[in-house]
This record gives sequence, structure tokens and C-alpha cells, in this order.
Amino acid sequence: MAWRIGVDIGGAFTDFYAIDPDTGENIWVKGETTPKDPSRGVIETVKKSGMNLGKAEALIHGQTIVINSVVTRSGAKVGLITTYGYRDSLELQRANRRDMYNFRYRKPEPFVPRYLRLEVNERIKSDGEILRDLNPEELKKIVEKFKKEGVESICISFLNSYVNPKHEIEAGRIVRELTNNEIPVTLGHEITREWGEYERTNTAVLNAFVKPKMYRYLTVLEEEIKKMGFRGSFFAMLSNGGMAPFDFVKEYPIYSIESGPVAGVIGAIALGEIINEKNIIALDGGSTTTKASLVENLTPKIHSEYYVGRDKFNPGYPVKVPVVDIEEVGNGGTSIAWIDEVGNLRVGPKAMGADPGPACYGKGGTEPTVTDAYVVNGLINPNYLLGGEMKIYRDLAVKVIKEKIAEHYNITVEEAAEGIIKLANENAANAIRIISVQKGYDPRDFTLIAHGGSGPMFAPFIAEDLEIRKIVIPTIHPGVFSAWGMLLSDIRHDVISTNIVRLDWEDAVEKINSTYDELEKRLMEIYENEGVKSEKVIVMRYADMRYKGQEHTVKVPIPSGEIKEESIEEIKRRFHENHERAYSFKLLDSPVEMVNFHVTGIVKAKRANIKEKKSDSRSVEDAIKEERKIFLNGEFMVLPVLDRDKLPIGITMEGPMIVEDPTSTVLVLKSQKLKVDKYGNLIIVKEVGK
Repeated sequence: MAWRIGVDIGGAFTDFYAIDPDTGENIWVKGETTPKDPSRGVIETVKKSGMNLGKAEALIHGQTIVINSVVTRSGAKVGLITTYGYRDSLELQRANRRDMYNFRYRKPEPFVPRYLRLEVNERIKSDGEILRDLNPEELKKIVEKFKKEGVESICISFLNSYVNPKHEIEAGRIVRELTNNEIPVTLGHEITREWGEYERTNTAVLNAFVKPKMYRYLTVLEEEIKKMGFRGSFFAMLSNGGMAPFDFVKEYPIYSIESGPVAGVIGAIALGEIINEKNIIALDGGSTTTKASLVENLTPKIHSEYYVGRDKFNPGYPVKVPVVDIEEVGNGGTSIAWIDEVGNLRVGPKAMGADPGPACYGKGGTEPTVTDAYVVNGLINPNYLLGGEMKIYRDLAVKVIKEKIAEHYNITVEEAAEGIIKLANENAANAIRIISVQKGYDPRDFTLIAHGGSGPMFAPFIAEDLEIRKIVIPTIHPGVFSAWGMLLSDIRHDVISTNIVRLDWEDAVEKINSTYDELEKRLMEIYENEGVKSEKVIVMRYADMRYKGQEHTVKVPIPSGEIKEESIEEIKRRFHENHERAYSFKLLDSPVEMVNFHVTGIVKAKRANIKEKKSDSRSVEDAIKEERKIFLNGEFMVLPVLDRDKLPIGITMEGPMIVEDPTSTVLVLKSQKLKVDKYGNLIIVKEVGK
């Protein structure tokens, strides 16, 4: 047997899902996340599975180490070597900022202090010509200073190295020799070959910032899991929706900055393909955050302009790596409910996480959370979290909500808890508005696939609010759905390079072909270094394009093979079509430019399909566990509580009701009806006339 294992770190829980693609046999468990040392939580969860790791051929891992290290600024001490006159590019940033009228605007603080941003007097022109050679003696002095200051990671990012990286390569060789390879080195051109000095340098700096921690973390996982008998290959999820070997991510960890959330989108796409839903919104309700991604025609939207920590008051830090388009808000099961300075009730973005967790966990939590509110109002069974494995204390939830929220407003505990729940629902709905309404899409045209511990709880309320007609709760347990999604990921690499080519130039065809040939050669070198044969690689081409004079671009798929003169008109047509979709207009008489050339290589992974299910239950009565008193929409009511695993396949039921899954709870409202499809997915639709 050749089992595949997915392991996903969340804010409160670490998820394990393993499957034999040939037989469909699977094993899943959830363990507690250990924020102080995430590797311990992963190792304990793998042990908890009790699986014979000798049967596994691959382990795919999604983590939050990179993003959390950046957000909390808990990475390495970085020294930056750059071109003379450019040490302050991290400080100057961009003048054409989007926050022009934001009176609360504050420039993000650079990750490298000025005294560790040092310059060498080299220069390469924008066309790649060397204007001033690199002086090795300058590098010796810089390295001596870095050693004296205790620098833990070095970043080298020179002006125009995206066109000609010769000086960066030479400087990297010299610095490694001077440090005896004891200090990790990041070269800017190896991370991105796109233009934009600030964005390129910041991306390289962030890679250097997290590199030592990720190297140690992945190395520990490899060593400890091998001790358990694992002899297969280690892969890490990338932000582009693919995966790569651990060795690649140790060197370039910034490519995995959104590693965990992306797997849920890949899983949702696979599920959408099986149930013939081409336009979907993937909603991942986790412990600390809620993530949403819009997918049209089962194709994820991938862009290379990602910002860490961007919100309405902060521009965030740019990261120029391919990332699946995901909107993330600080709203999850462990999000804290609090009262602001003017007396308004708020939920998130701060969260209790796994340690100490919500008050109802009984581990010392002293702040009211969304989970506490669900427990107080009877929507979560205190005796059935993780299938009864984890004990919940309702009295502790009542106490903390009463003291921190209810007494302030002079209302009942149940009313306070419902206020928390409704605010959490609104926060989750807002994530969907951002990826749909604000980008020109109507959410009513999409099917909502909800997963994660809290996603199936948020989904019915969101559907009511946004008039979404159909919700799908996956047959794969929602709480381990992202770990399952990892098992469907392909090995993927993206290579992007800036080279401005106007399509009306006489030599446009020649420039386009030569650029793509160079990128595809570089792509194949990456796979060859990983031991993958070139014939297994599926190559796709894209380009970031714009009208002459524009700043913004749109990503356009480009035909494969040799580009000929007649291909130019097809490329233009695709660009006009995509530009009109993105910006509601097209300029047919304006010259068109290709700015960034983008090549993607994919090696298909062995997948296990979802099979049709058979149920031993013949009637709904077999699935009823109890009737429970809950508080919903301002009143007490009694709802039937059903065991999901005992629901008959093909059954249709009218709401309201509660359906309990070992990893999540599903709520069906009065205006909705529930159907169990042939795969065991729960389909929730709005009843006509309600």
C-alpha cells in the first residue's frame, strides 16, 4: 500500500488525514496545536493517529510558521546588503500609496534596522549592462560587521538584479565563503525576477527573516517522523496551491507564507468537480481566522501581489510570490469578544488560540470567545467536541460571558452570547463580500462550500444574509478538510520574470518566444534538481498585461508552444476580455504590453476520489440523538439534534435542526432544507417562498 498523509497546523488544532488512494481506506485525528513549539503538536498528532508510517509514500505539510513569524516579528536578525544609494528603499517604500487620505496611516516598520542595511558600490543598468563592477573588499568589511552584530541571516538584493543577477550570484558566493556557510544567505533574484525595488527587496528580506526558523522546524519534523518508521518523501504546501519538497521550502520559505489556508481551496475545487459545481466560494472557518476564496470555472485565482498585515489603516508588507487569492479575517472559534472604548461589542481579531483557549476548555481562558457563545446558547454539545474526546465546561463559558459582556449591557447571558454569534457571522460574511461583491461578482451565482470547525456554523447565516442559494458541507469531516485537500495537491513551481514587450513591436514574437524559452528552461532545472523527469511536467503560460501608460495589470493565459504572428491577435483578444472583466472597460485602439512573463509547471499527484456512500439508516429517526433547548434569534426553542453519520443517503429534511459531526456542528435554519447527496455531502438550500 502507498498511503499519503496530510498534516495541517491550525490556530487551536493540528489535523492529520491519511488515505490509501487505491482502496480509499483513511485515518484521521485532531490534536492540539502547541504554539510555543508547533513541531511538538505535529509529532504528537502523528503519534496519536497510531498509523504504521512505513506504509506511507508521502507526507504533505501545511503550516502557519511563516505567516505567524512575520506577523509577530519573531524571526531572525537580518543583515541586508544592497546597491549604493538604496539602503533606505525599505524605509521610503512607495509614494503612490492607496492610503492618501488615511489620517491614521503609519509606514510599516522595516524588518531590517538601518544600521544593518549596508551598501556596496556596484551598479547594473536597467537593460542588464554592468556599469560598475562588484568590489569583494567591500563585502569583507560588511560581513565582519554582521558577525560582530550577531546577524543570523543575510539578504543580498541589488538594483536591477531581476534583469542581470551576475553581481548577486558573485556576492552570494563570496559571503558564503566568508561565513563558512554558517549564516544562511538569501539572494533576491532567486525569490523573484519581477521589477519593483521595494517589493523585491522586502520579499527577499522576509525570506531571510523566516529562513533559519523554518529550516530548524522542518529538519526536526523530518528527523522525528523518520524515527517513527516513515521512509517516504516530505512535501510542504506552497501558497500557489501546489506543493514542493521540504528542501525547497527550507531554502525559500516565503513561498509557503499562506501554506495552510490554500489546501482548503484545493479541496473545495476537487469537491466542486465531483459534484459538478464549477463556480464556488470556499469558506474555511477556523479557530482564529475565517478564510474565503472565490473560484470561477474551478480555476483558483493566483496573483503575485500579496500583502501581509494589510487592512484599512495599514498598507501591509508586500510579498512578490504567487499566492492563491484568499481573504482572511481575524474571526474564528477562539476569537475574543470585547467591548471597545465607546461601548460597542466587538469580536476579534485577537484570539485565545490553543493556549489557553476559550474559557469552556477549562485550561485557564479568561476571555469570552465565539466558542463560549455557541456553548452557552446550546448550539454546541458540551459532551461532543471532537466526538466526545474533549471535555467542555458550559458553566465556565456562562461565567465569563456574564462578567465580561452581559453585565455591562444589563442583558441575559443568552442575549449576550447571541450578540457575539451574530457579530462573528457578520465578520465571516464580510470576507465573502470582499472576494465577491467588491470585485464585481454576485455571490448568488456561486455555491458556498463551508468547512473548518466553525465554517458550517457560520455558513447558514451567511447564506441568508448574502442570498446564497446553496451550501455544501463536505462529506470529508469539515474539521480535517484542509488536511485532506493537501492530499490532492500537485507538485507545482512558478517562475516569473519582468520583460516589457509591446505587441505591436516588429520583434515582439521573437522576444516573447525567447523569454518563455528561458523561463521554461529555468523551470525544468528546478524539477531536475528535485529528481523529477521533464516529461512529467505540465507547463502553462501566463502574462501580466496592460495598456500602454497603465500601472495596473491583469493576468492572461498565453497559448503554449511557439508563438507566431497570428498568435498575437489571440493574445490581444484574451487581454481585452480579461481587462473588461476586471475593470469594466477595454481600449481596443490602445497599444498592449506584456510586463511580467509567468510560467507554471505542474506534476500531477496520485489522487483518491470520493466514492458514493451507502447508509445503514433507513429513516431520520435512526439519526436523532436528542432534542435540545437552544437560544436563537431572540427566543428559546427546542431543536432535534442528529448524528451525521447515521443520516440516510438521499434524505431531504426541512429545518430547523442541528447536525453533529465529530469535528464540527452544522446548523440548518427554519428557512432552509437539508439533503444528503450520494457522496454523503450535506446540501443546504433555501426553501422557495421562505
